[in-house]
Amino acid sequence: MRLLIVGSLEGHIVTAGKIALDRGAKVANVDDIDAALDALRSGQGSELLMVDVDLDIAQLCASLEAERISIPVVACGIDTSPARAVEAIKAGAKEYIPLPPDAELIAAVLAAVTEESTSLVFQDPVMNAVLKLAEQIAPSEASVLITGESGTGKEIMARYVHSKSRRSKAQFISVNCAAIPENLLESELFGHEKGAFTGAVGRRIGKFEEASGGTLLLDEISEMHPRLQAKLLRAVQEREIDRVGGSQPIKVDIRLLATSNRNLEDEVRQGNFREDLYFRLNVVNIALPALRERPRDIEILADHFIAKYAEANGVPVPPISPEARQILLHHHWRGNVRELENTMHRAVLLAQDGRVTENSIMLTGEMLAPEGSPASQAAPSHGTAAAGSAASPARAGDASELVGRTVADVERDLILDTLEHCLGNRTHAANILGISIRTLRNKLKLYGEKGLPISMPGEAERTTA
Repeated sequence: MRLLIVGSLEGHIVTAGKIALDRGAKVANVDDIDAALDALRSGQGSELLMVDVDLDIAQLCASLEAERISIPVVACGIDTSPARAVEAIKAGAKEYIPLPPDAELIAAVLAAVTEESTSLVFQDPVMNAVLKLAEQIAPSEASVLITGESGTGKEIMARYVHSKSRRSKAQFISVNCAAIPENLLESELFGHEKGAFTGAVGRRIGKFEEASGGTLLLDEISEMHPRLQAKLLRAVQEREIDRVGGSQPIKVDIRLLATSNRNLEDEVRQGNFREDLYFRLNVVNIALPALRERPRDIEILADHFIAKYAEANGVPVPPISPEARQILLHHHWRGNVRELENTMHRAVLLAQDGRVTENSIMLTGEMLAPEGSPASQAAPSHGTAAAGSAASPARAGDASELVGRTVADVERDLILDTLEHCLGNRTHAANILGISIRTLRNKLKLYGEKGLPISMPGEAERTTA
């Protein structure tokens, strides 16, 4: 991973940097926030910022957000009071590290940032074939399209391909095409010159340039507007881009990966995706199976997530009761591995007497077990719990309660409940609802303007905790 250290801290932060280097990180150092922003704009990417707590962390976090630079910030300080540490967290820092640094603490922070970036947990034979294909094509320069339902681990697979490639020592840059508004995505990909548009306070290196020499992942590429697809096609074909407001083309050297939770051939037929771009991206297709298609992985993944969140919450690893395991094995898992992970996180928090029981498992959706089996009988109560006891009868799905309500009201409640179920994850919610991420974003913006509370990513878990 790449670490950017901001500040001096009487040499202690240099020690932290040496520890990070020993742990395999690539470390750079700048003196202040302006220099850090200049480094990030110029394409000196980073997966983590370690910042002197005496610097203006609030200004840094605000600038990162305004310029859509998504990097976690960790504050560091010498003999800092608890109040200062809390202030840094409130300003936007993800964590606080006291200095002089402890080697194990630095290692834990680095591990938290890079956790499972290339780790694939599986034992089902279905995944063996997928991994064999990934390892076979990884050393090549071919573009790869990774497909699969939402929550199957497409980005993790992309990082795995990069780690096995000849570019593994170079940077891996990911762009979520669904998370960036259409009018800003072009600048995010190709960069811009100072003054190219309102808010362009300085030259910004785009992700294509930042990834040059390494791998660029275009996550959820099916959400990209057709107008921008034409510019992307040129970049893919010529390995050449134009910054917004620039006058000279710029050569880039990248290995291109893309993911989609939609059937791109259907999108091509419907006119939503360019056929020529599809063929350029789909030199090799890695299709990830849904979790229900790899049933032998359910238990091993459940155990993995139980251990992960027990450690994160500082509690002993709770065993899973046989009844709880049966519920997990017979659930449909329409949200795939992501849904299982969220379920096991909640289960750790709701464990009773140090055990994960059937009452700790909160689920929604159809069960695969036949009617009358223990798992299918248990499903309704768990589904009700997951939906939330505060839901109104109409939102719980009683058709008789829908009479007299407008379609807009019912649609609003469905969207908000689905988003809450997905713990604020927009991509997952849009996939379940069968709408595009752009449509969902527009709906949520409308609801927010009306003063309705909108679940943010991870918010439901924080509330549960």
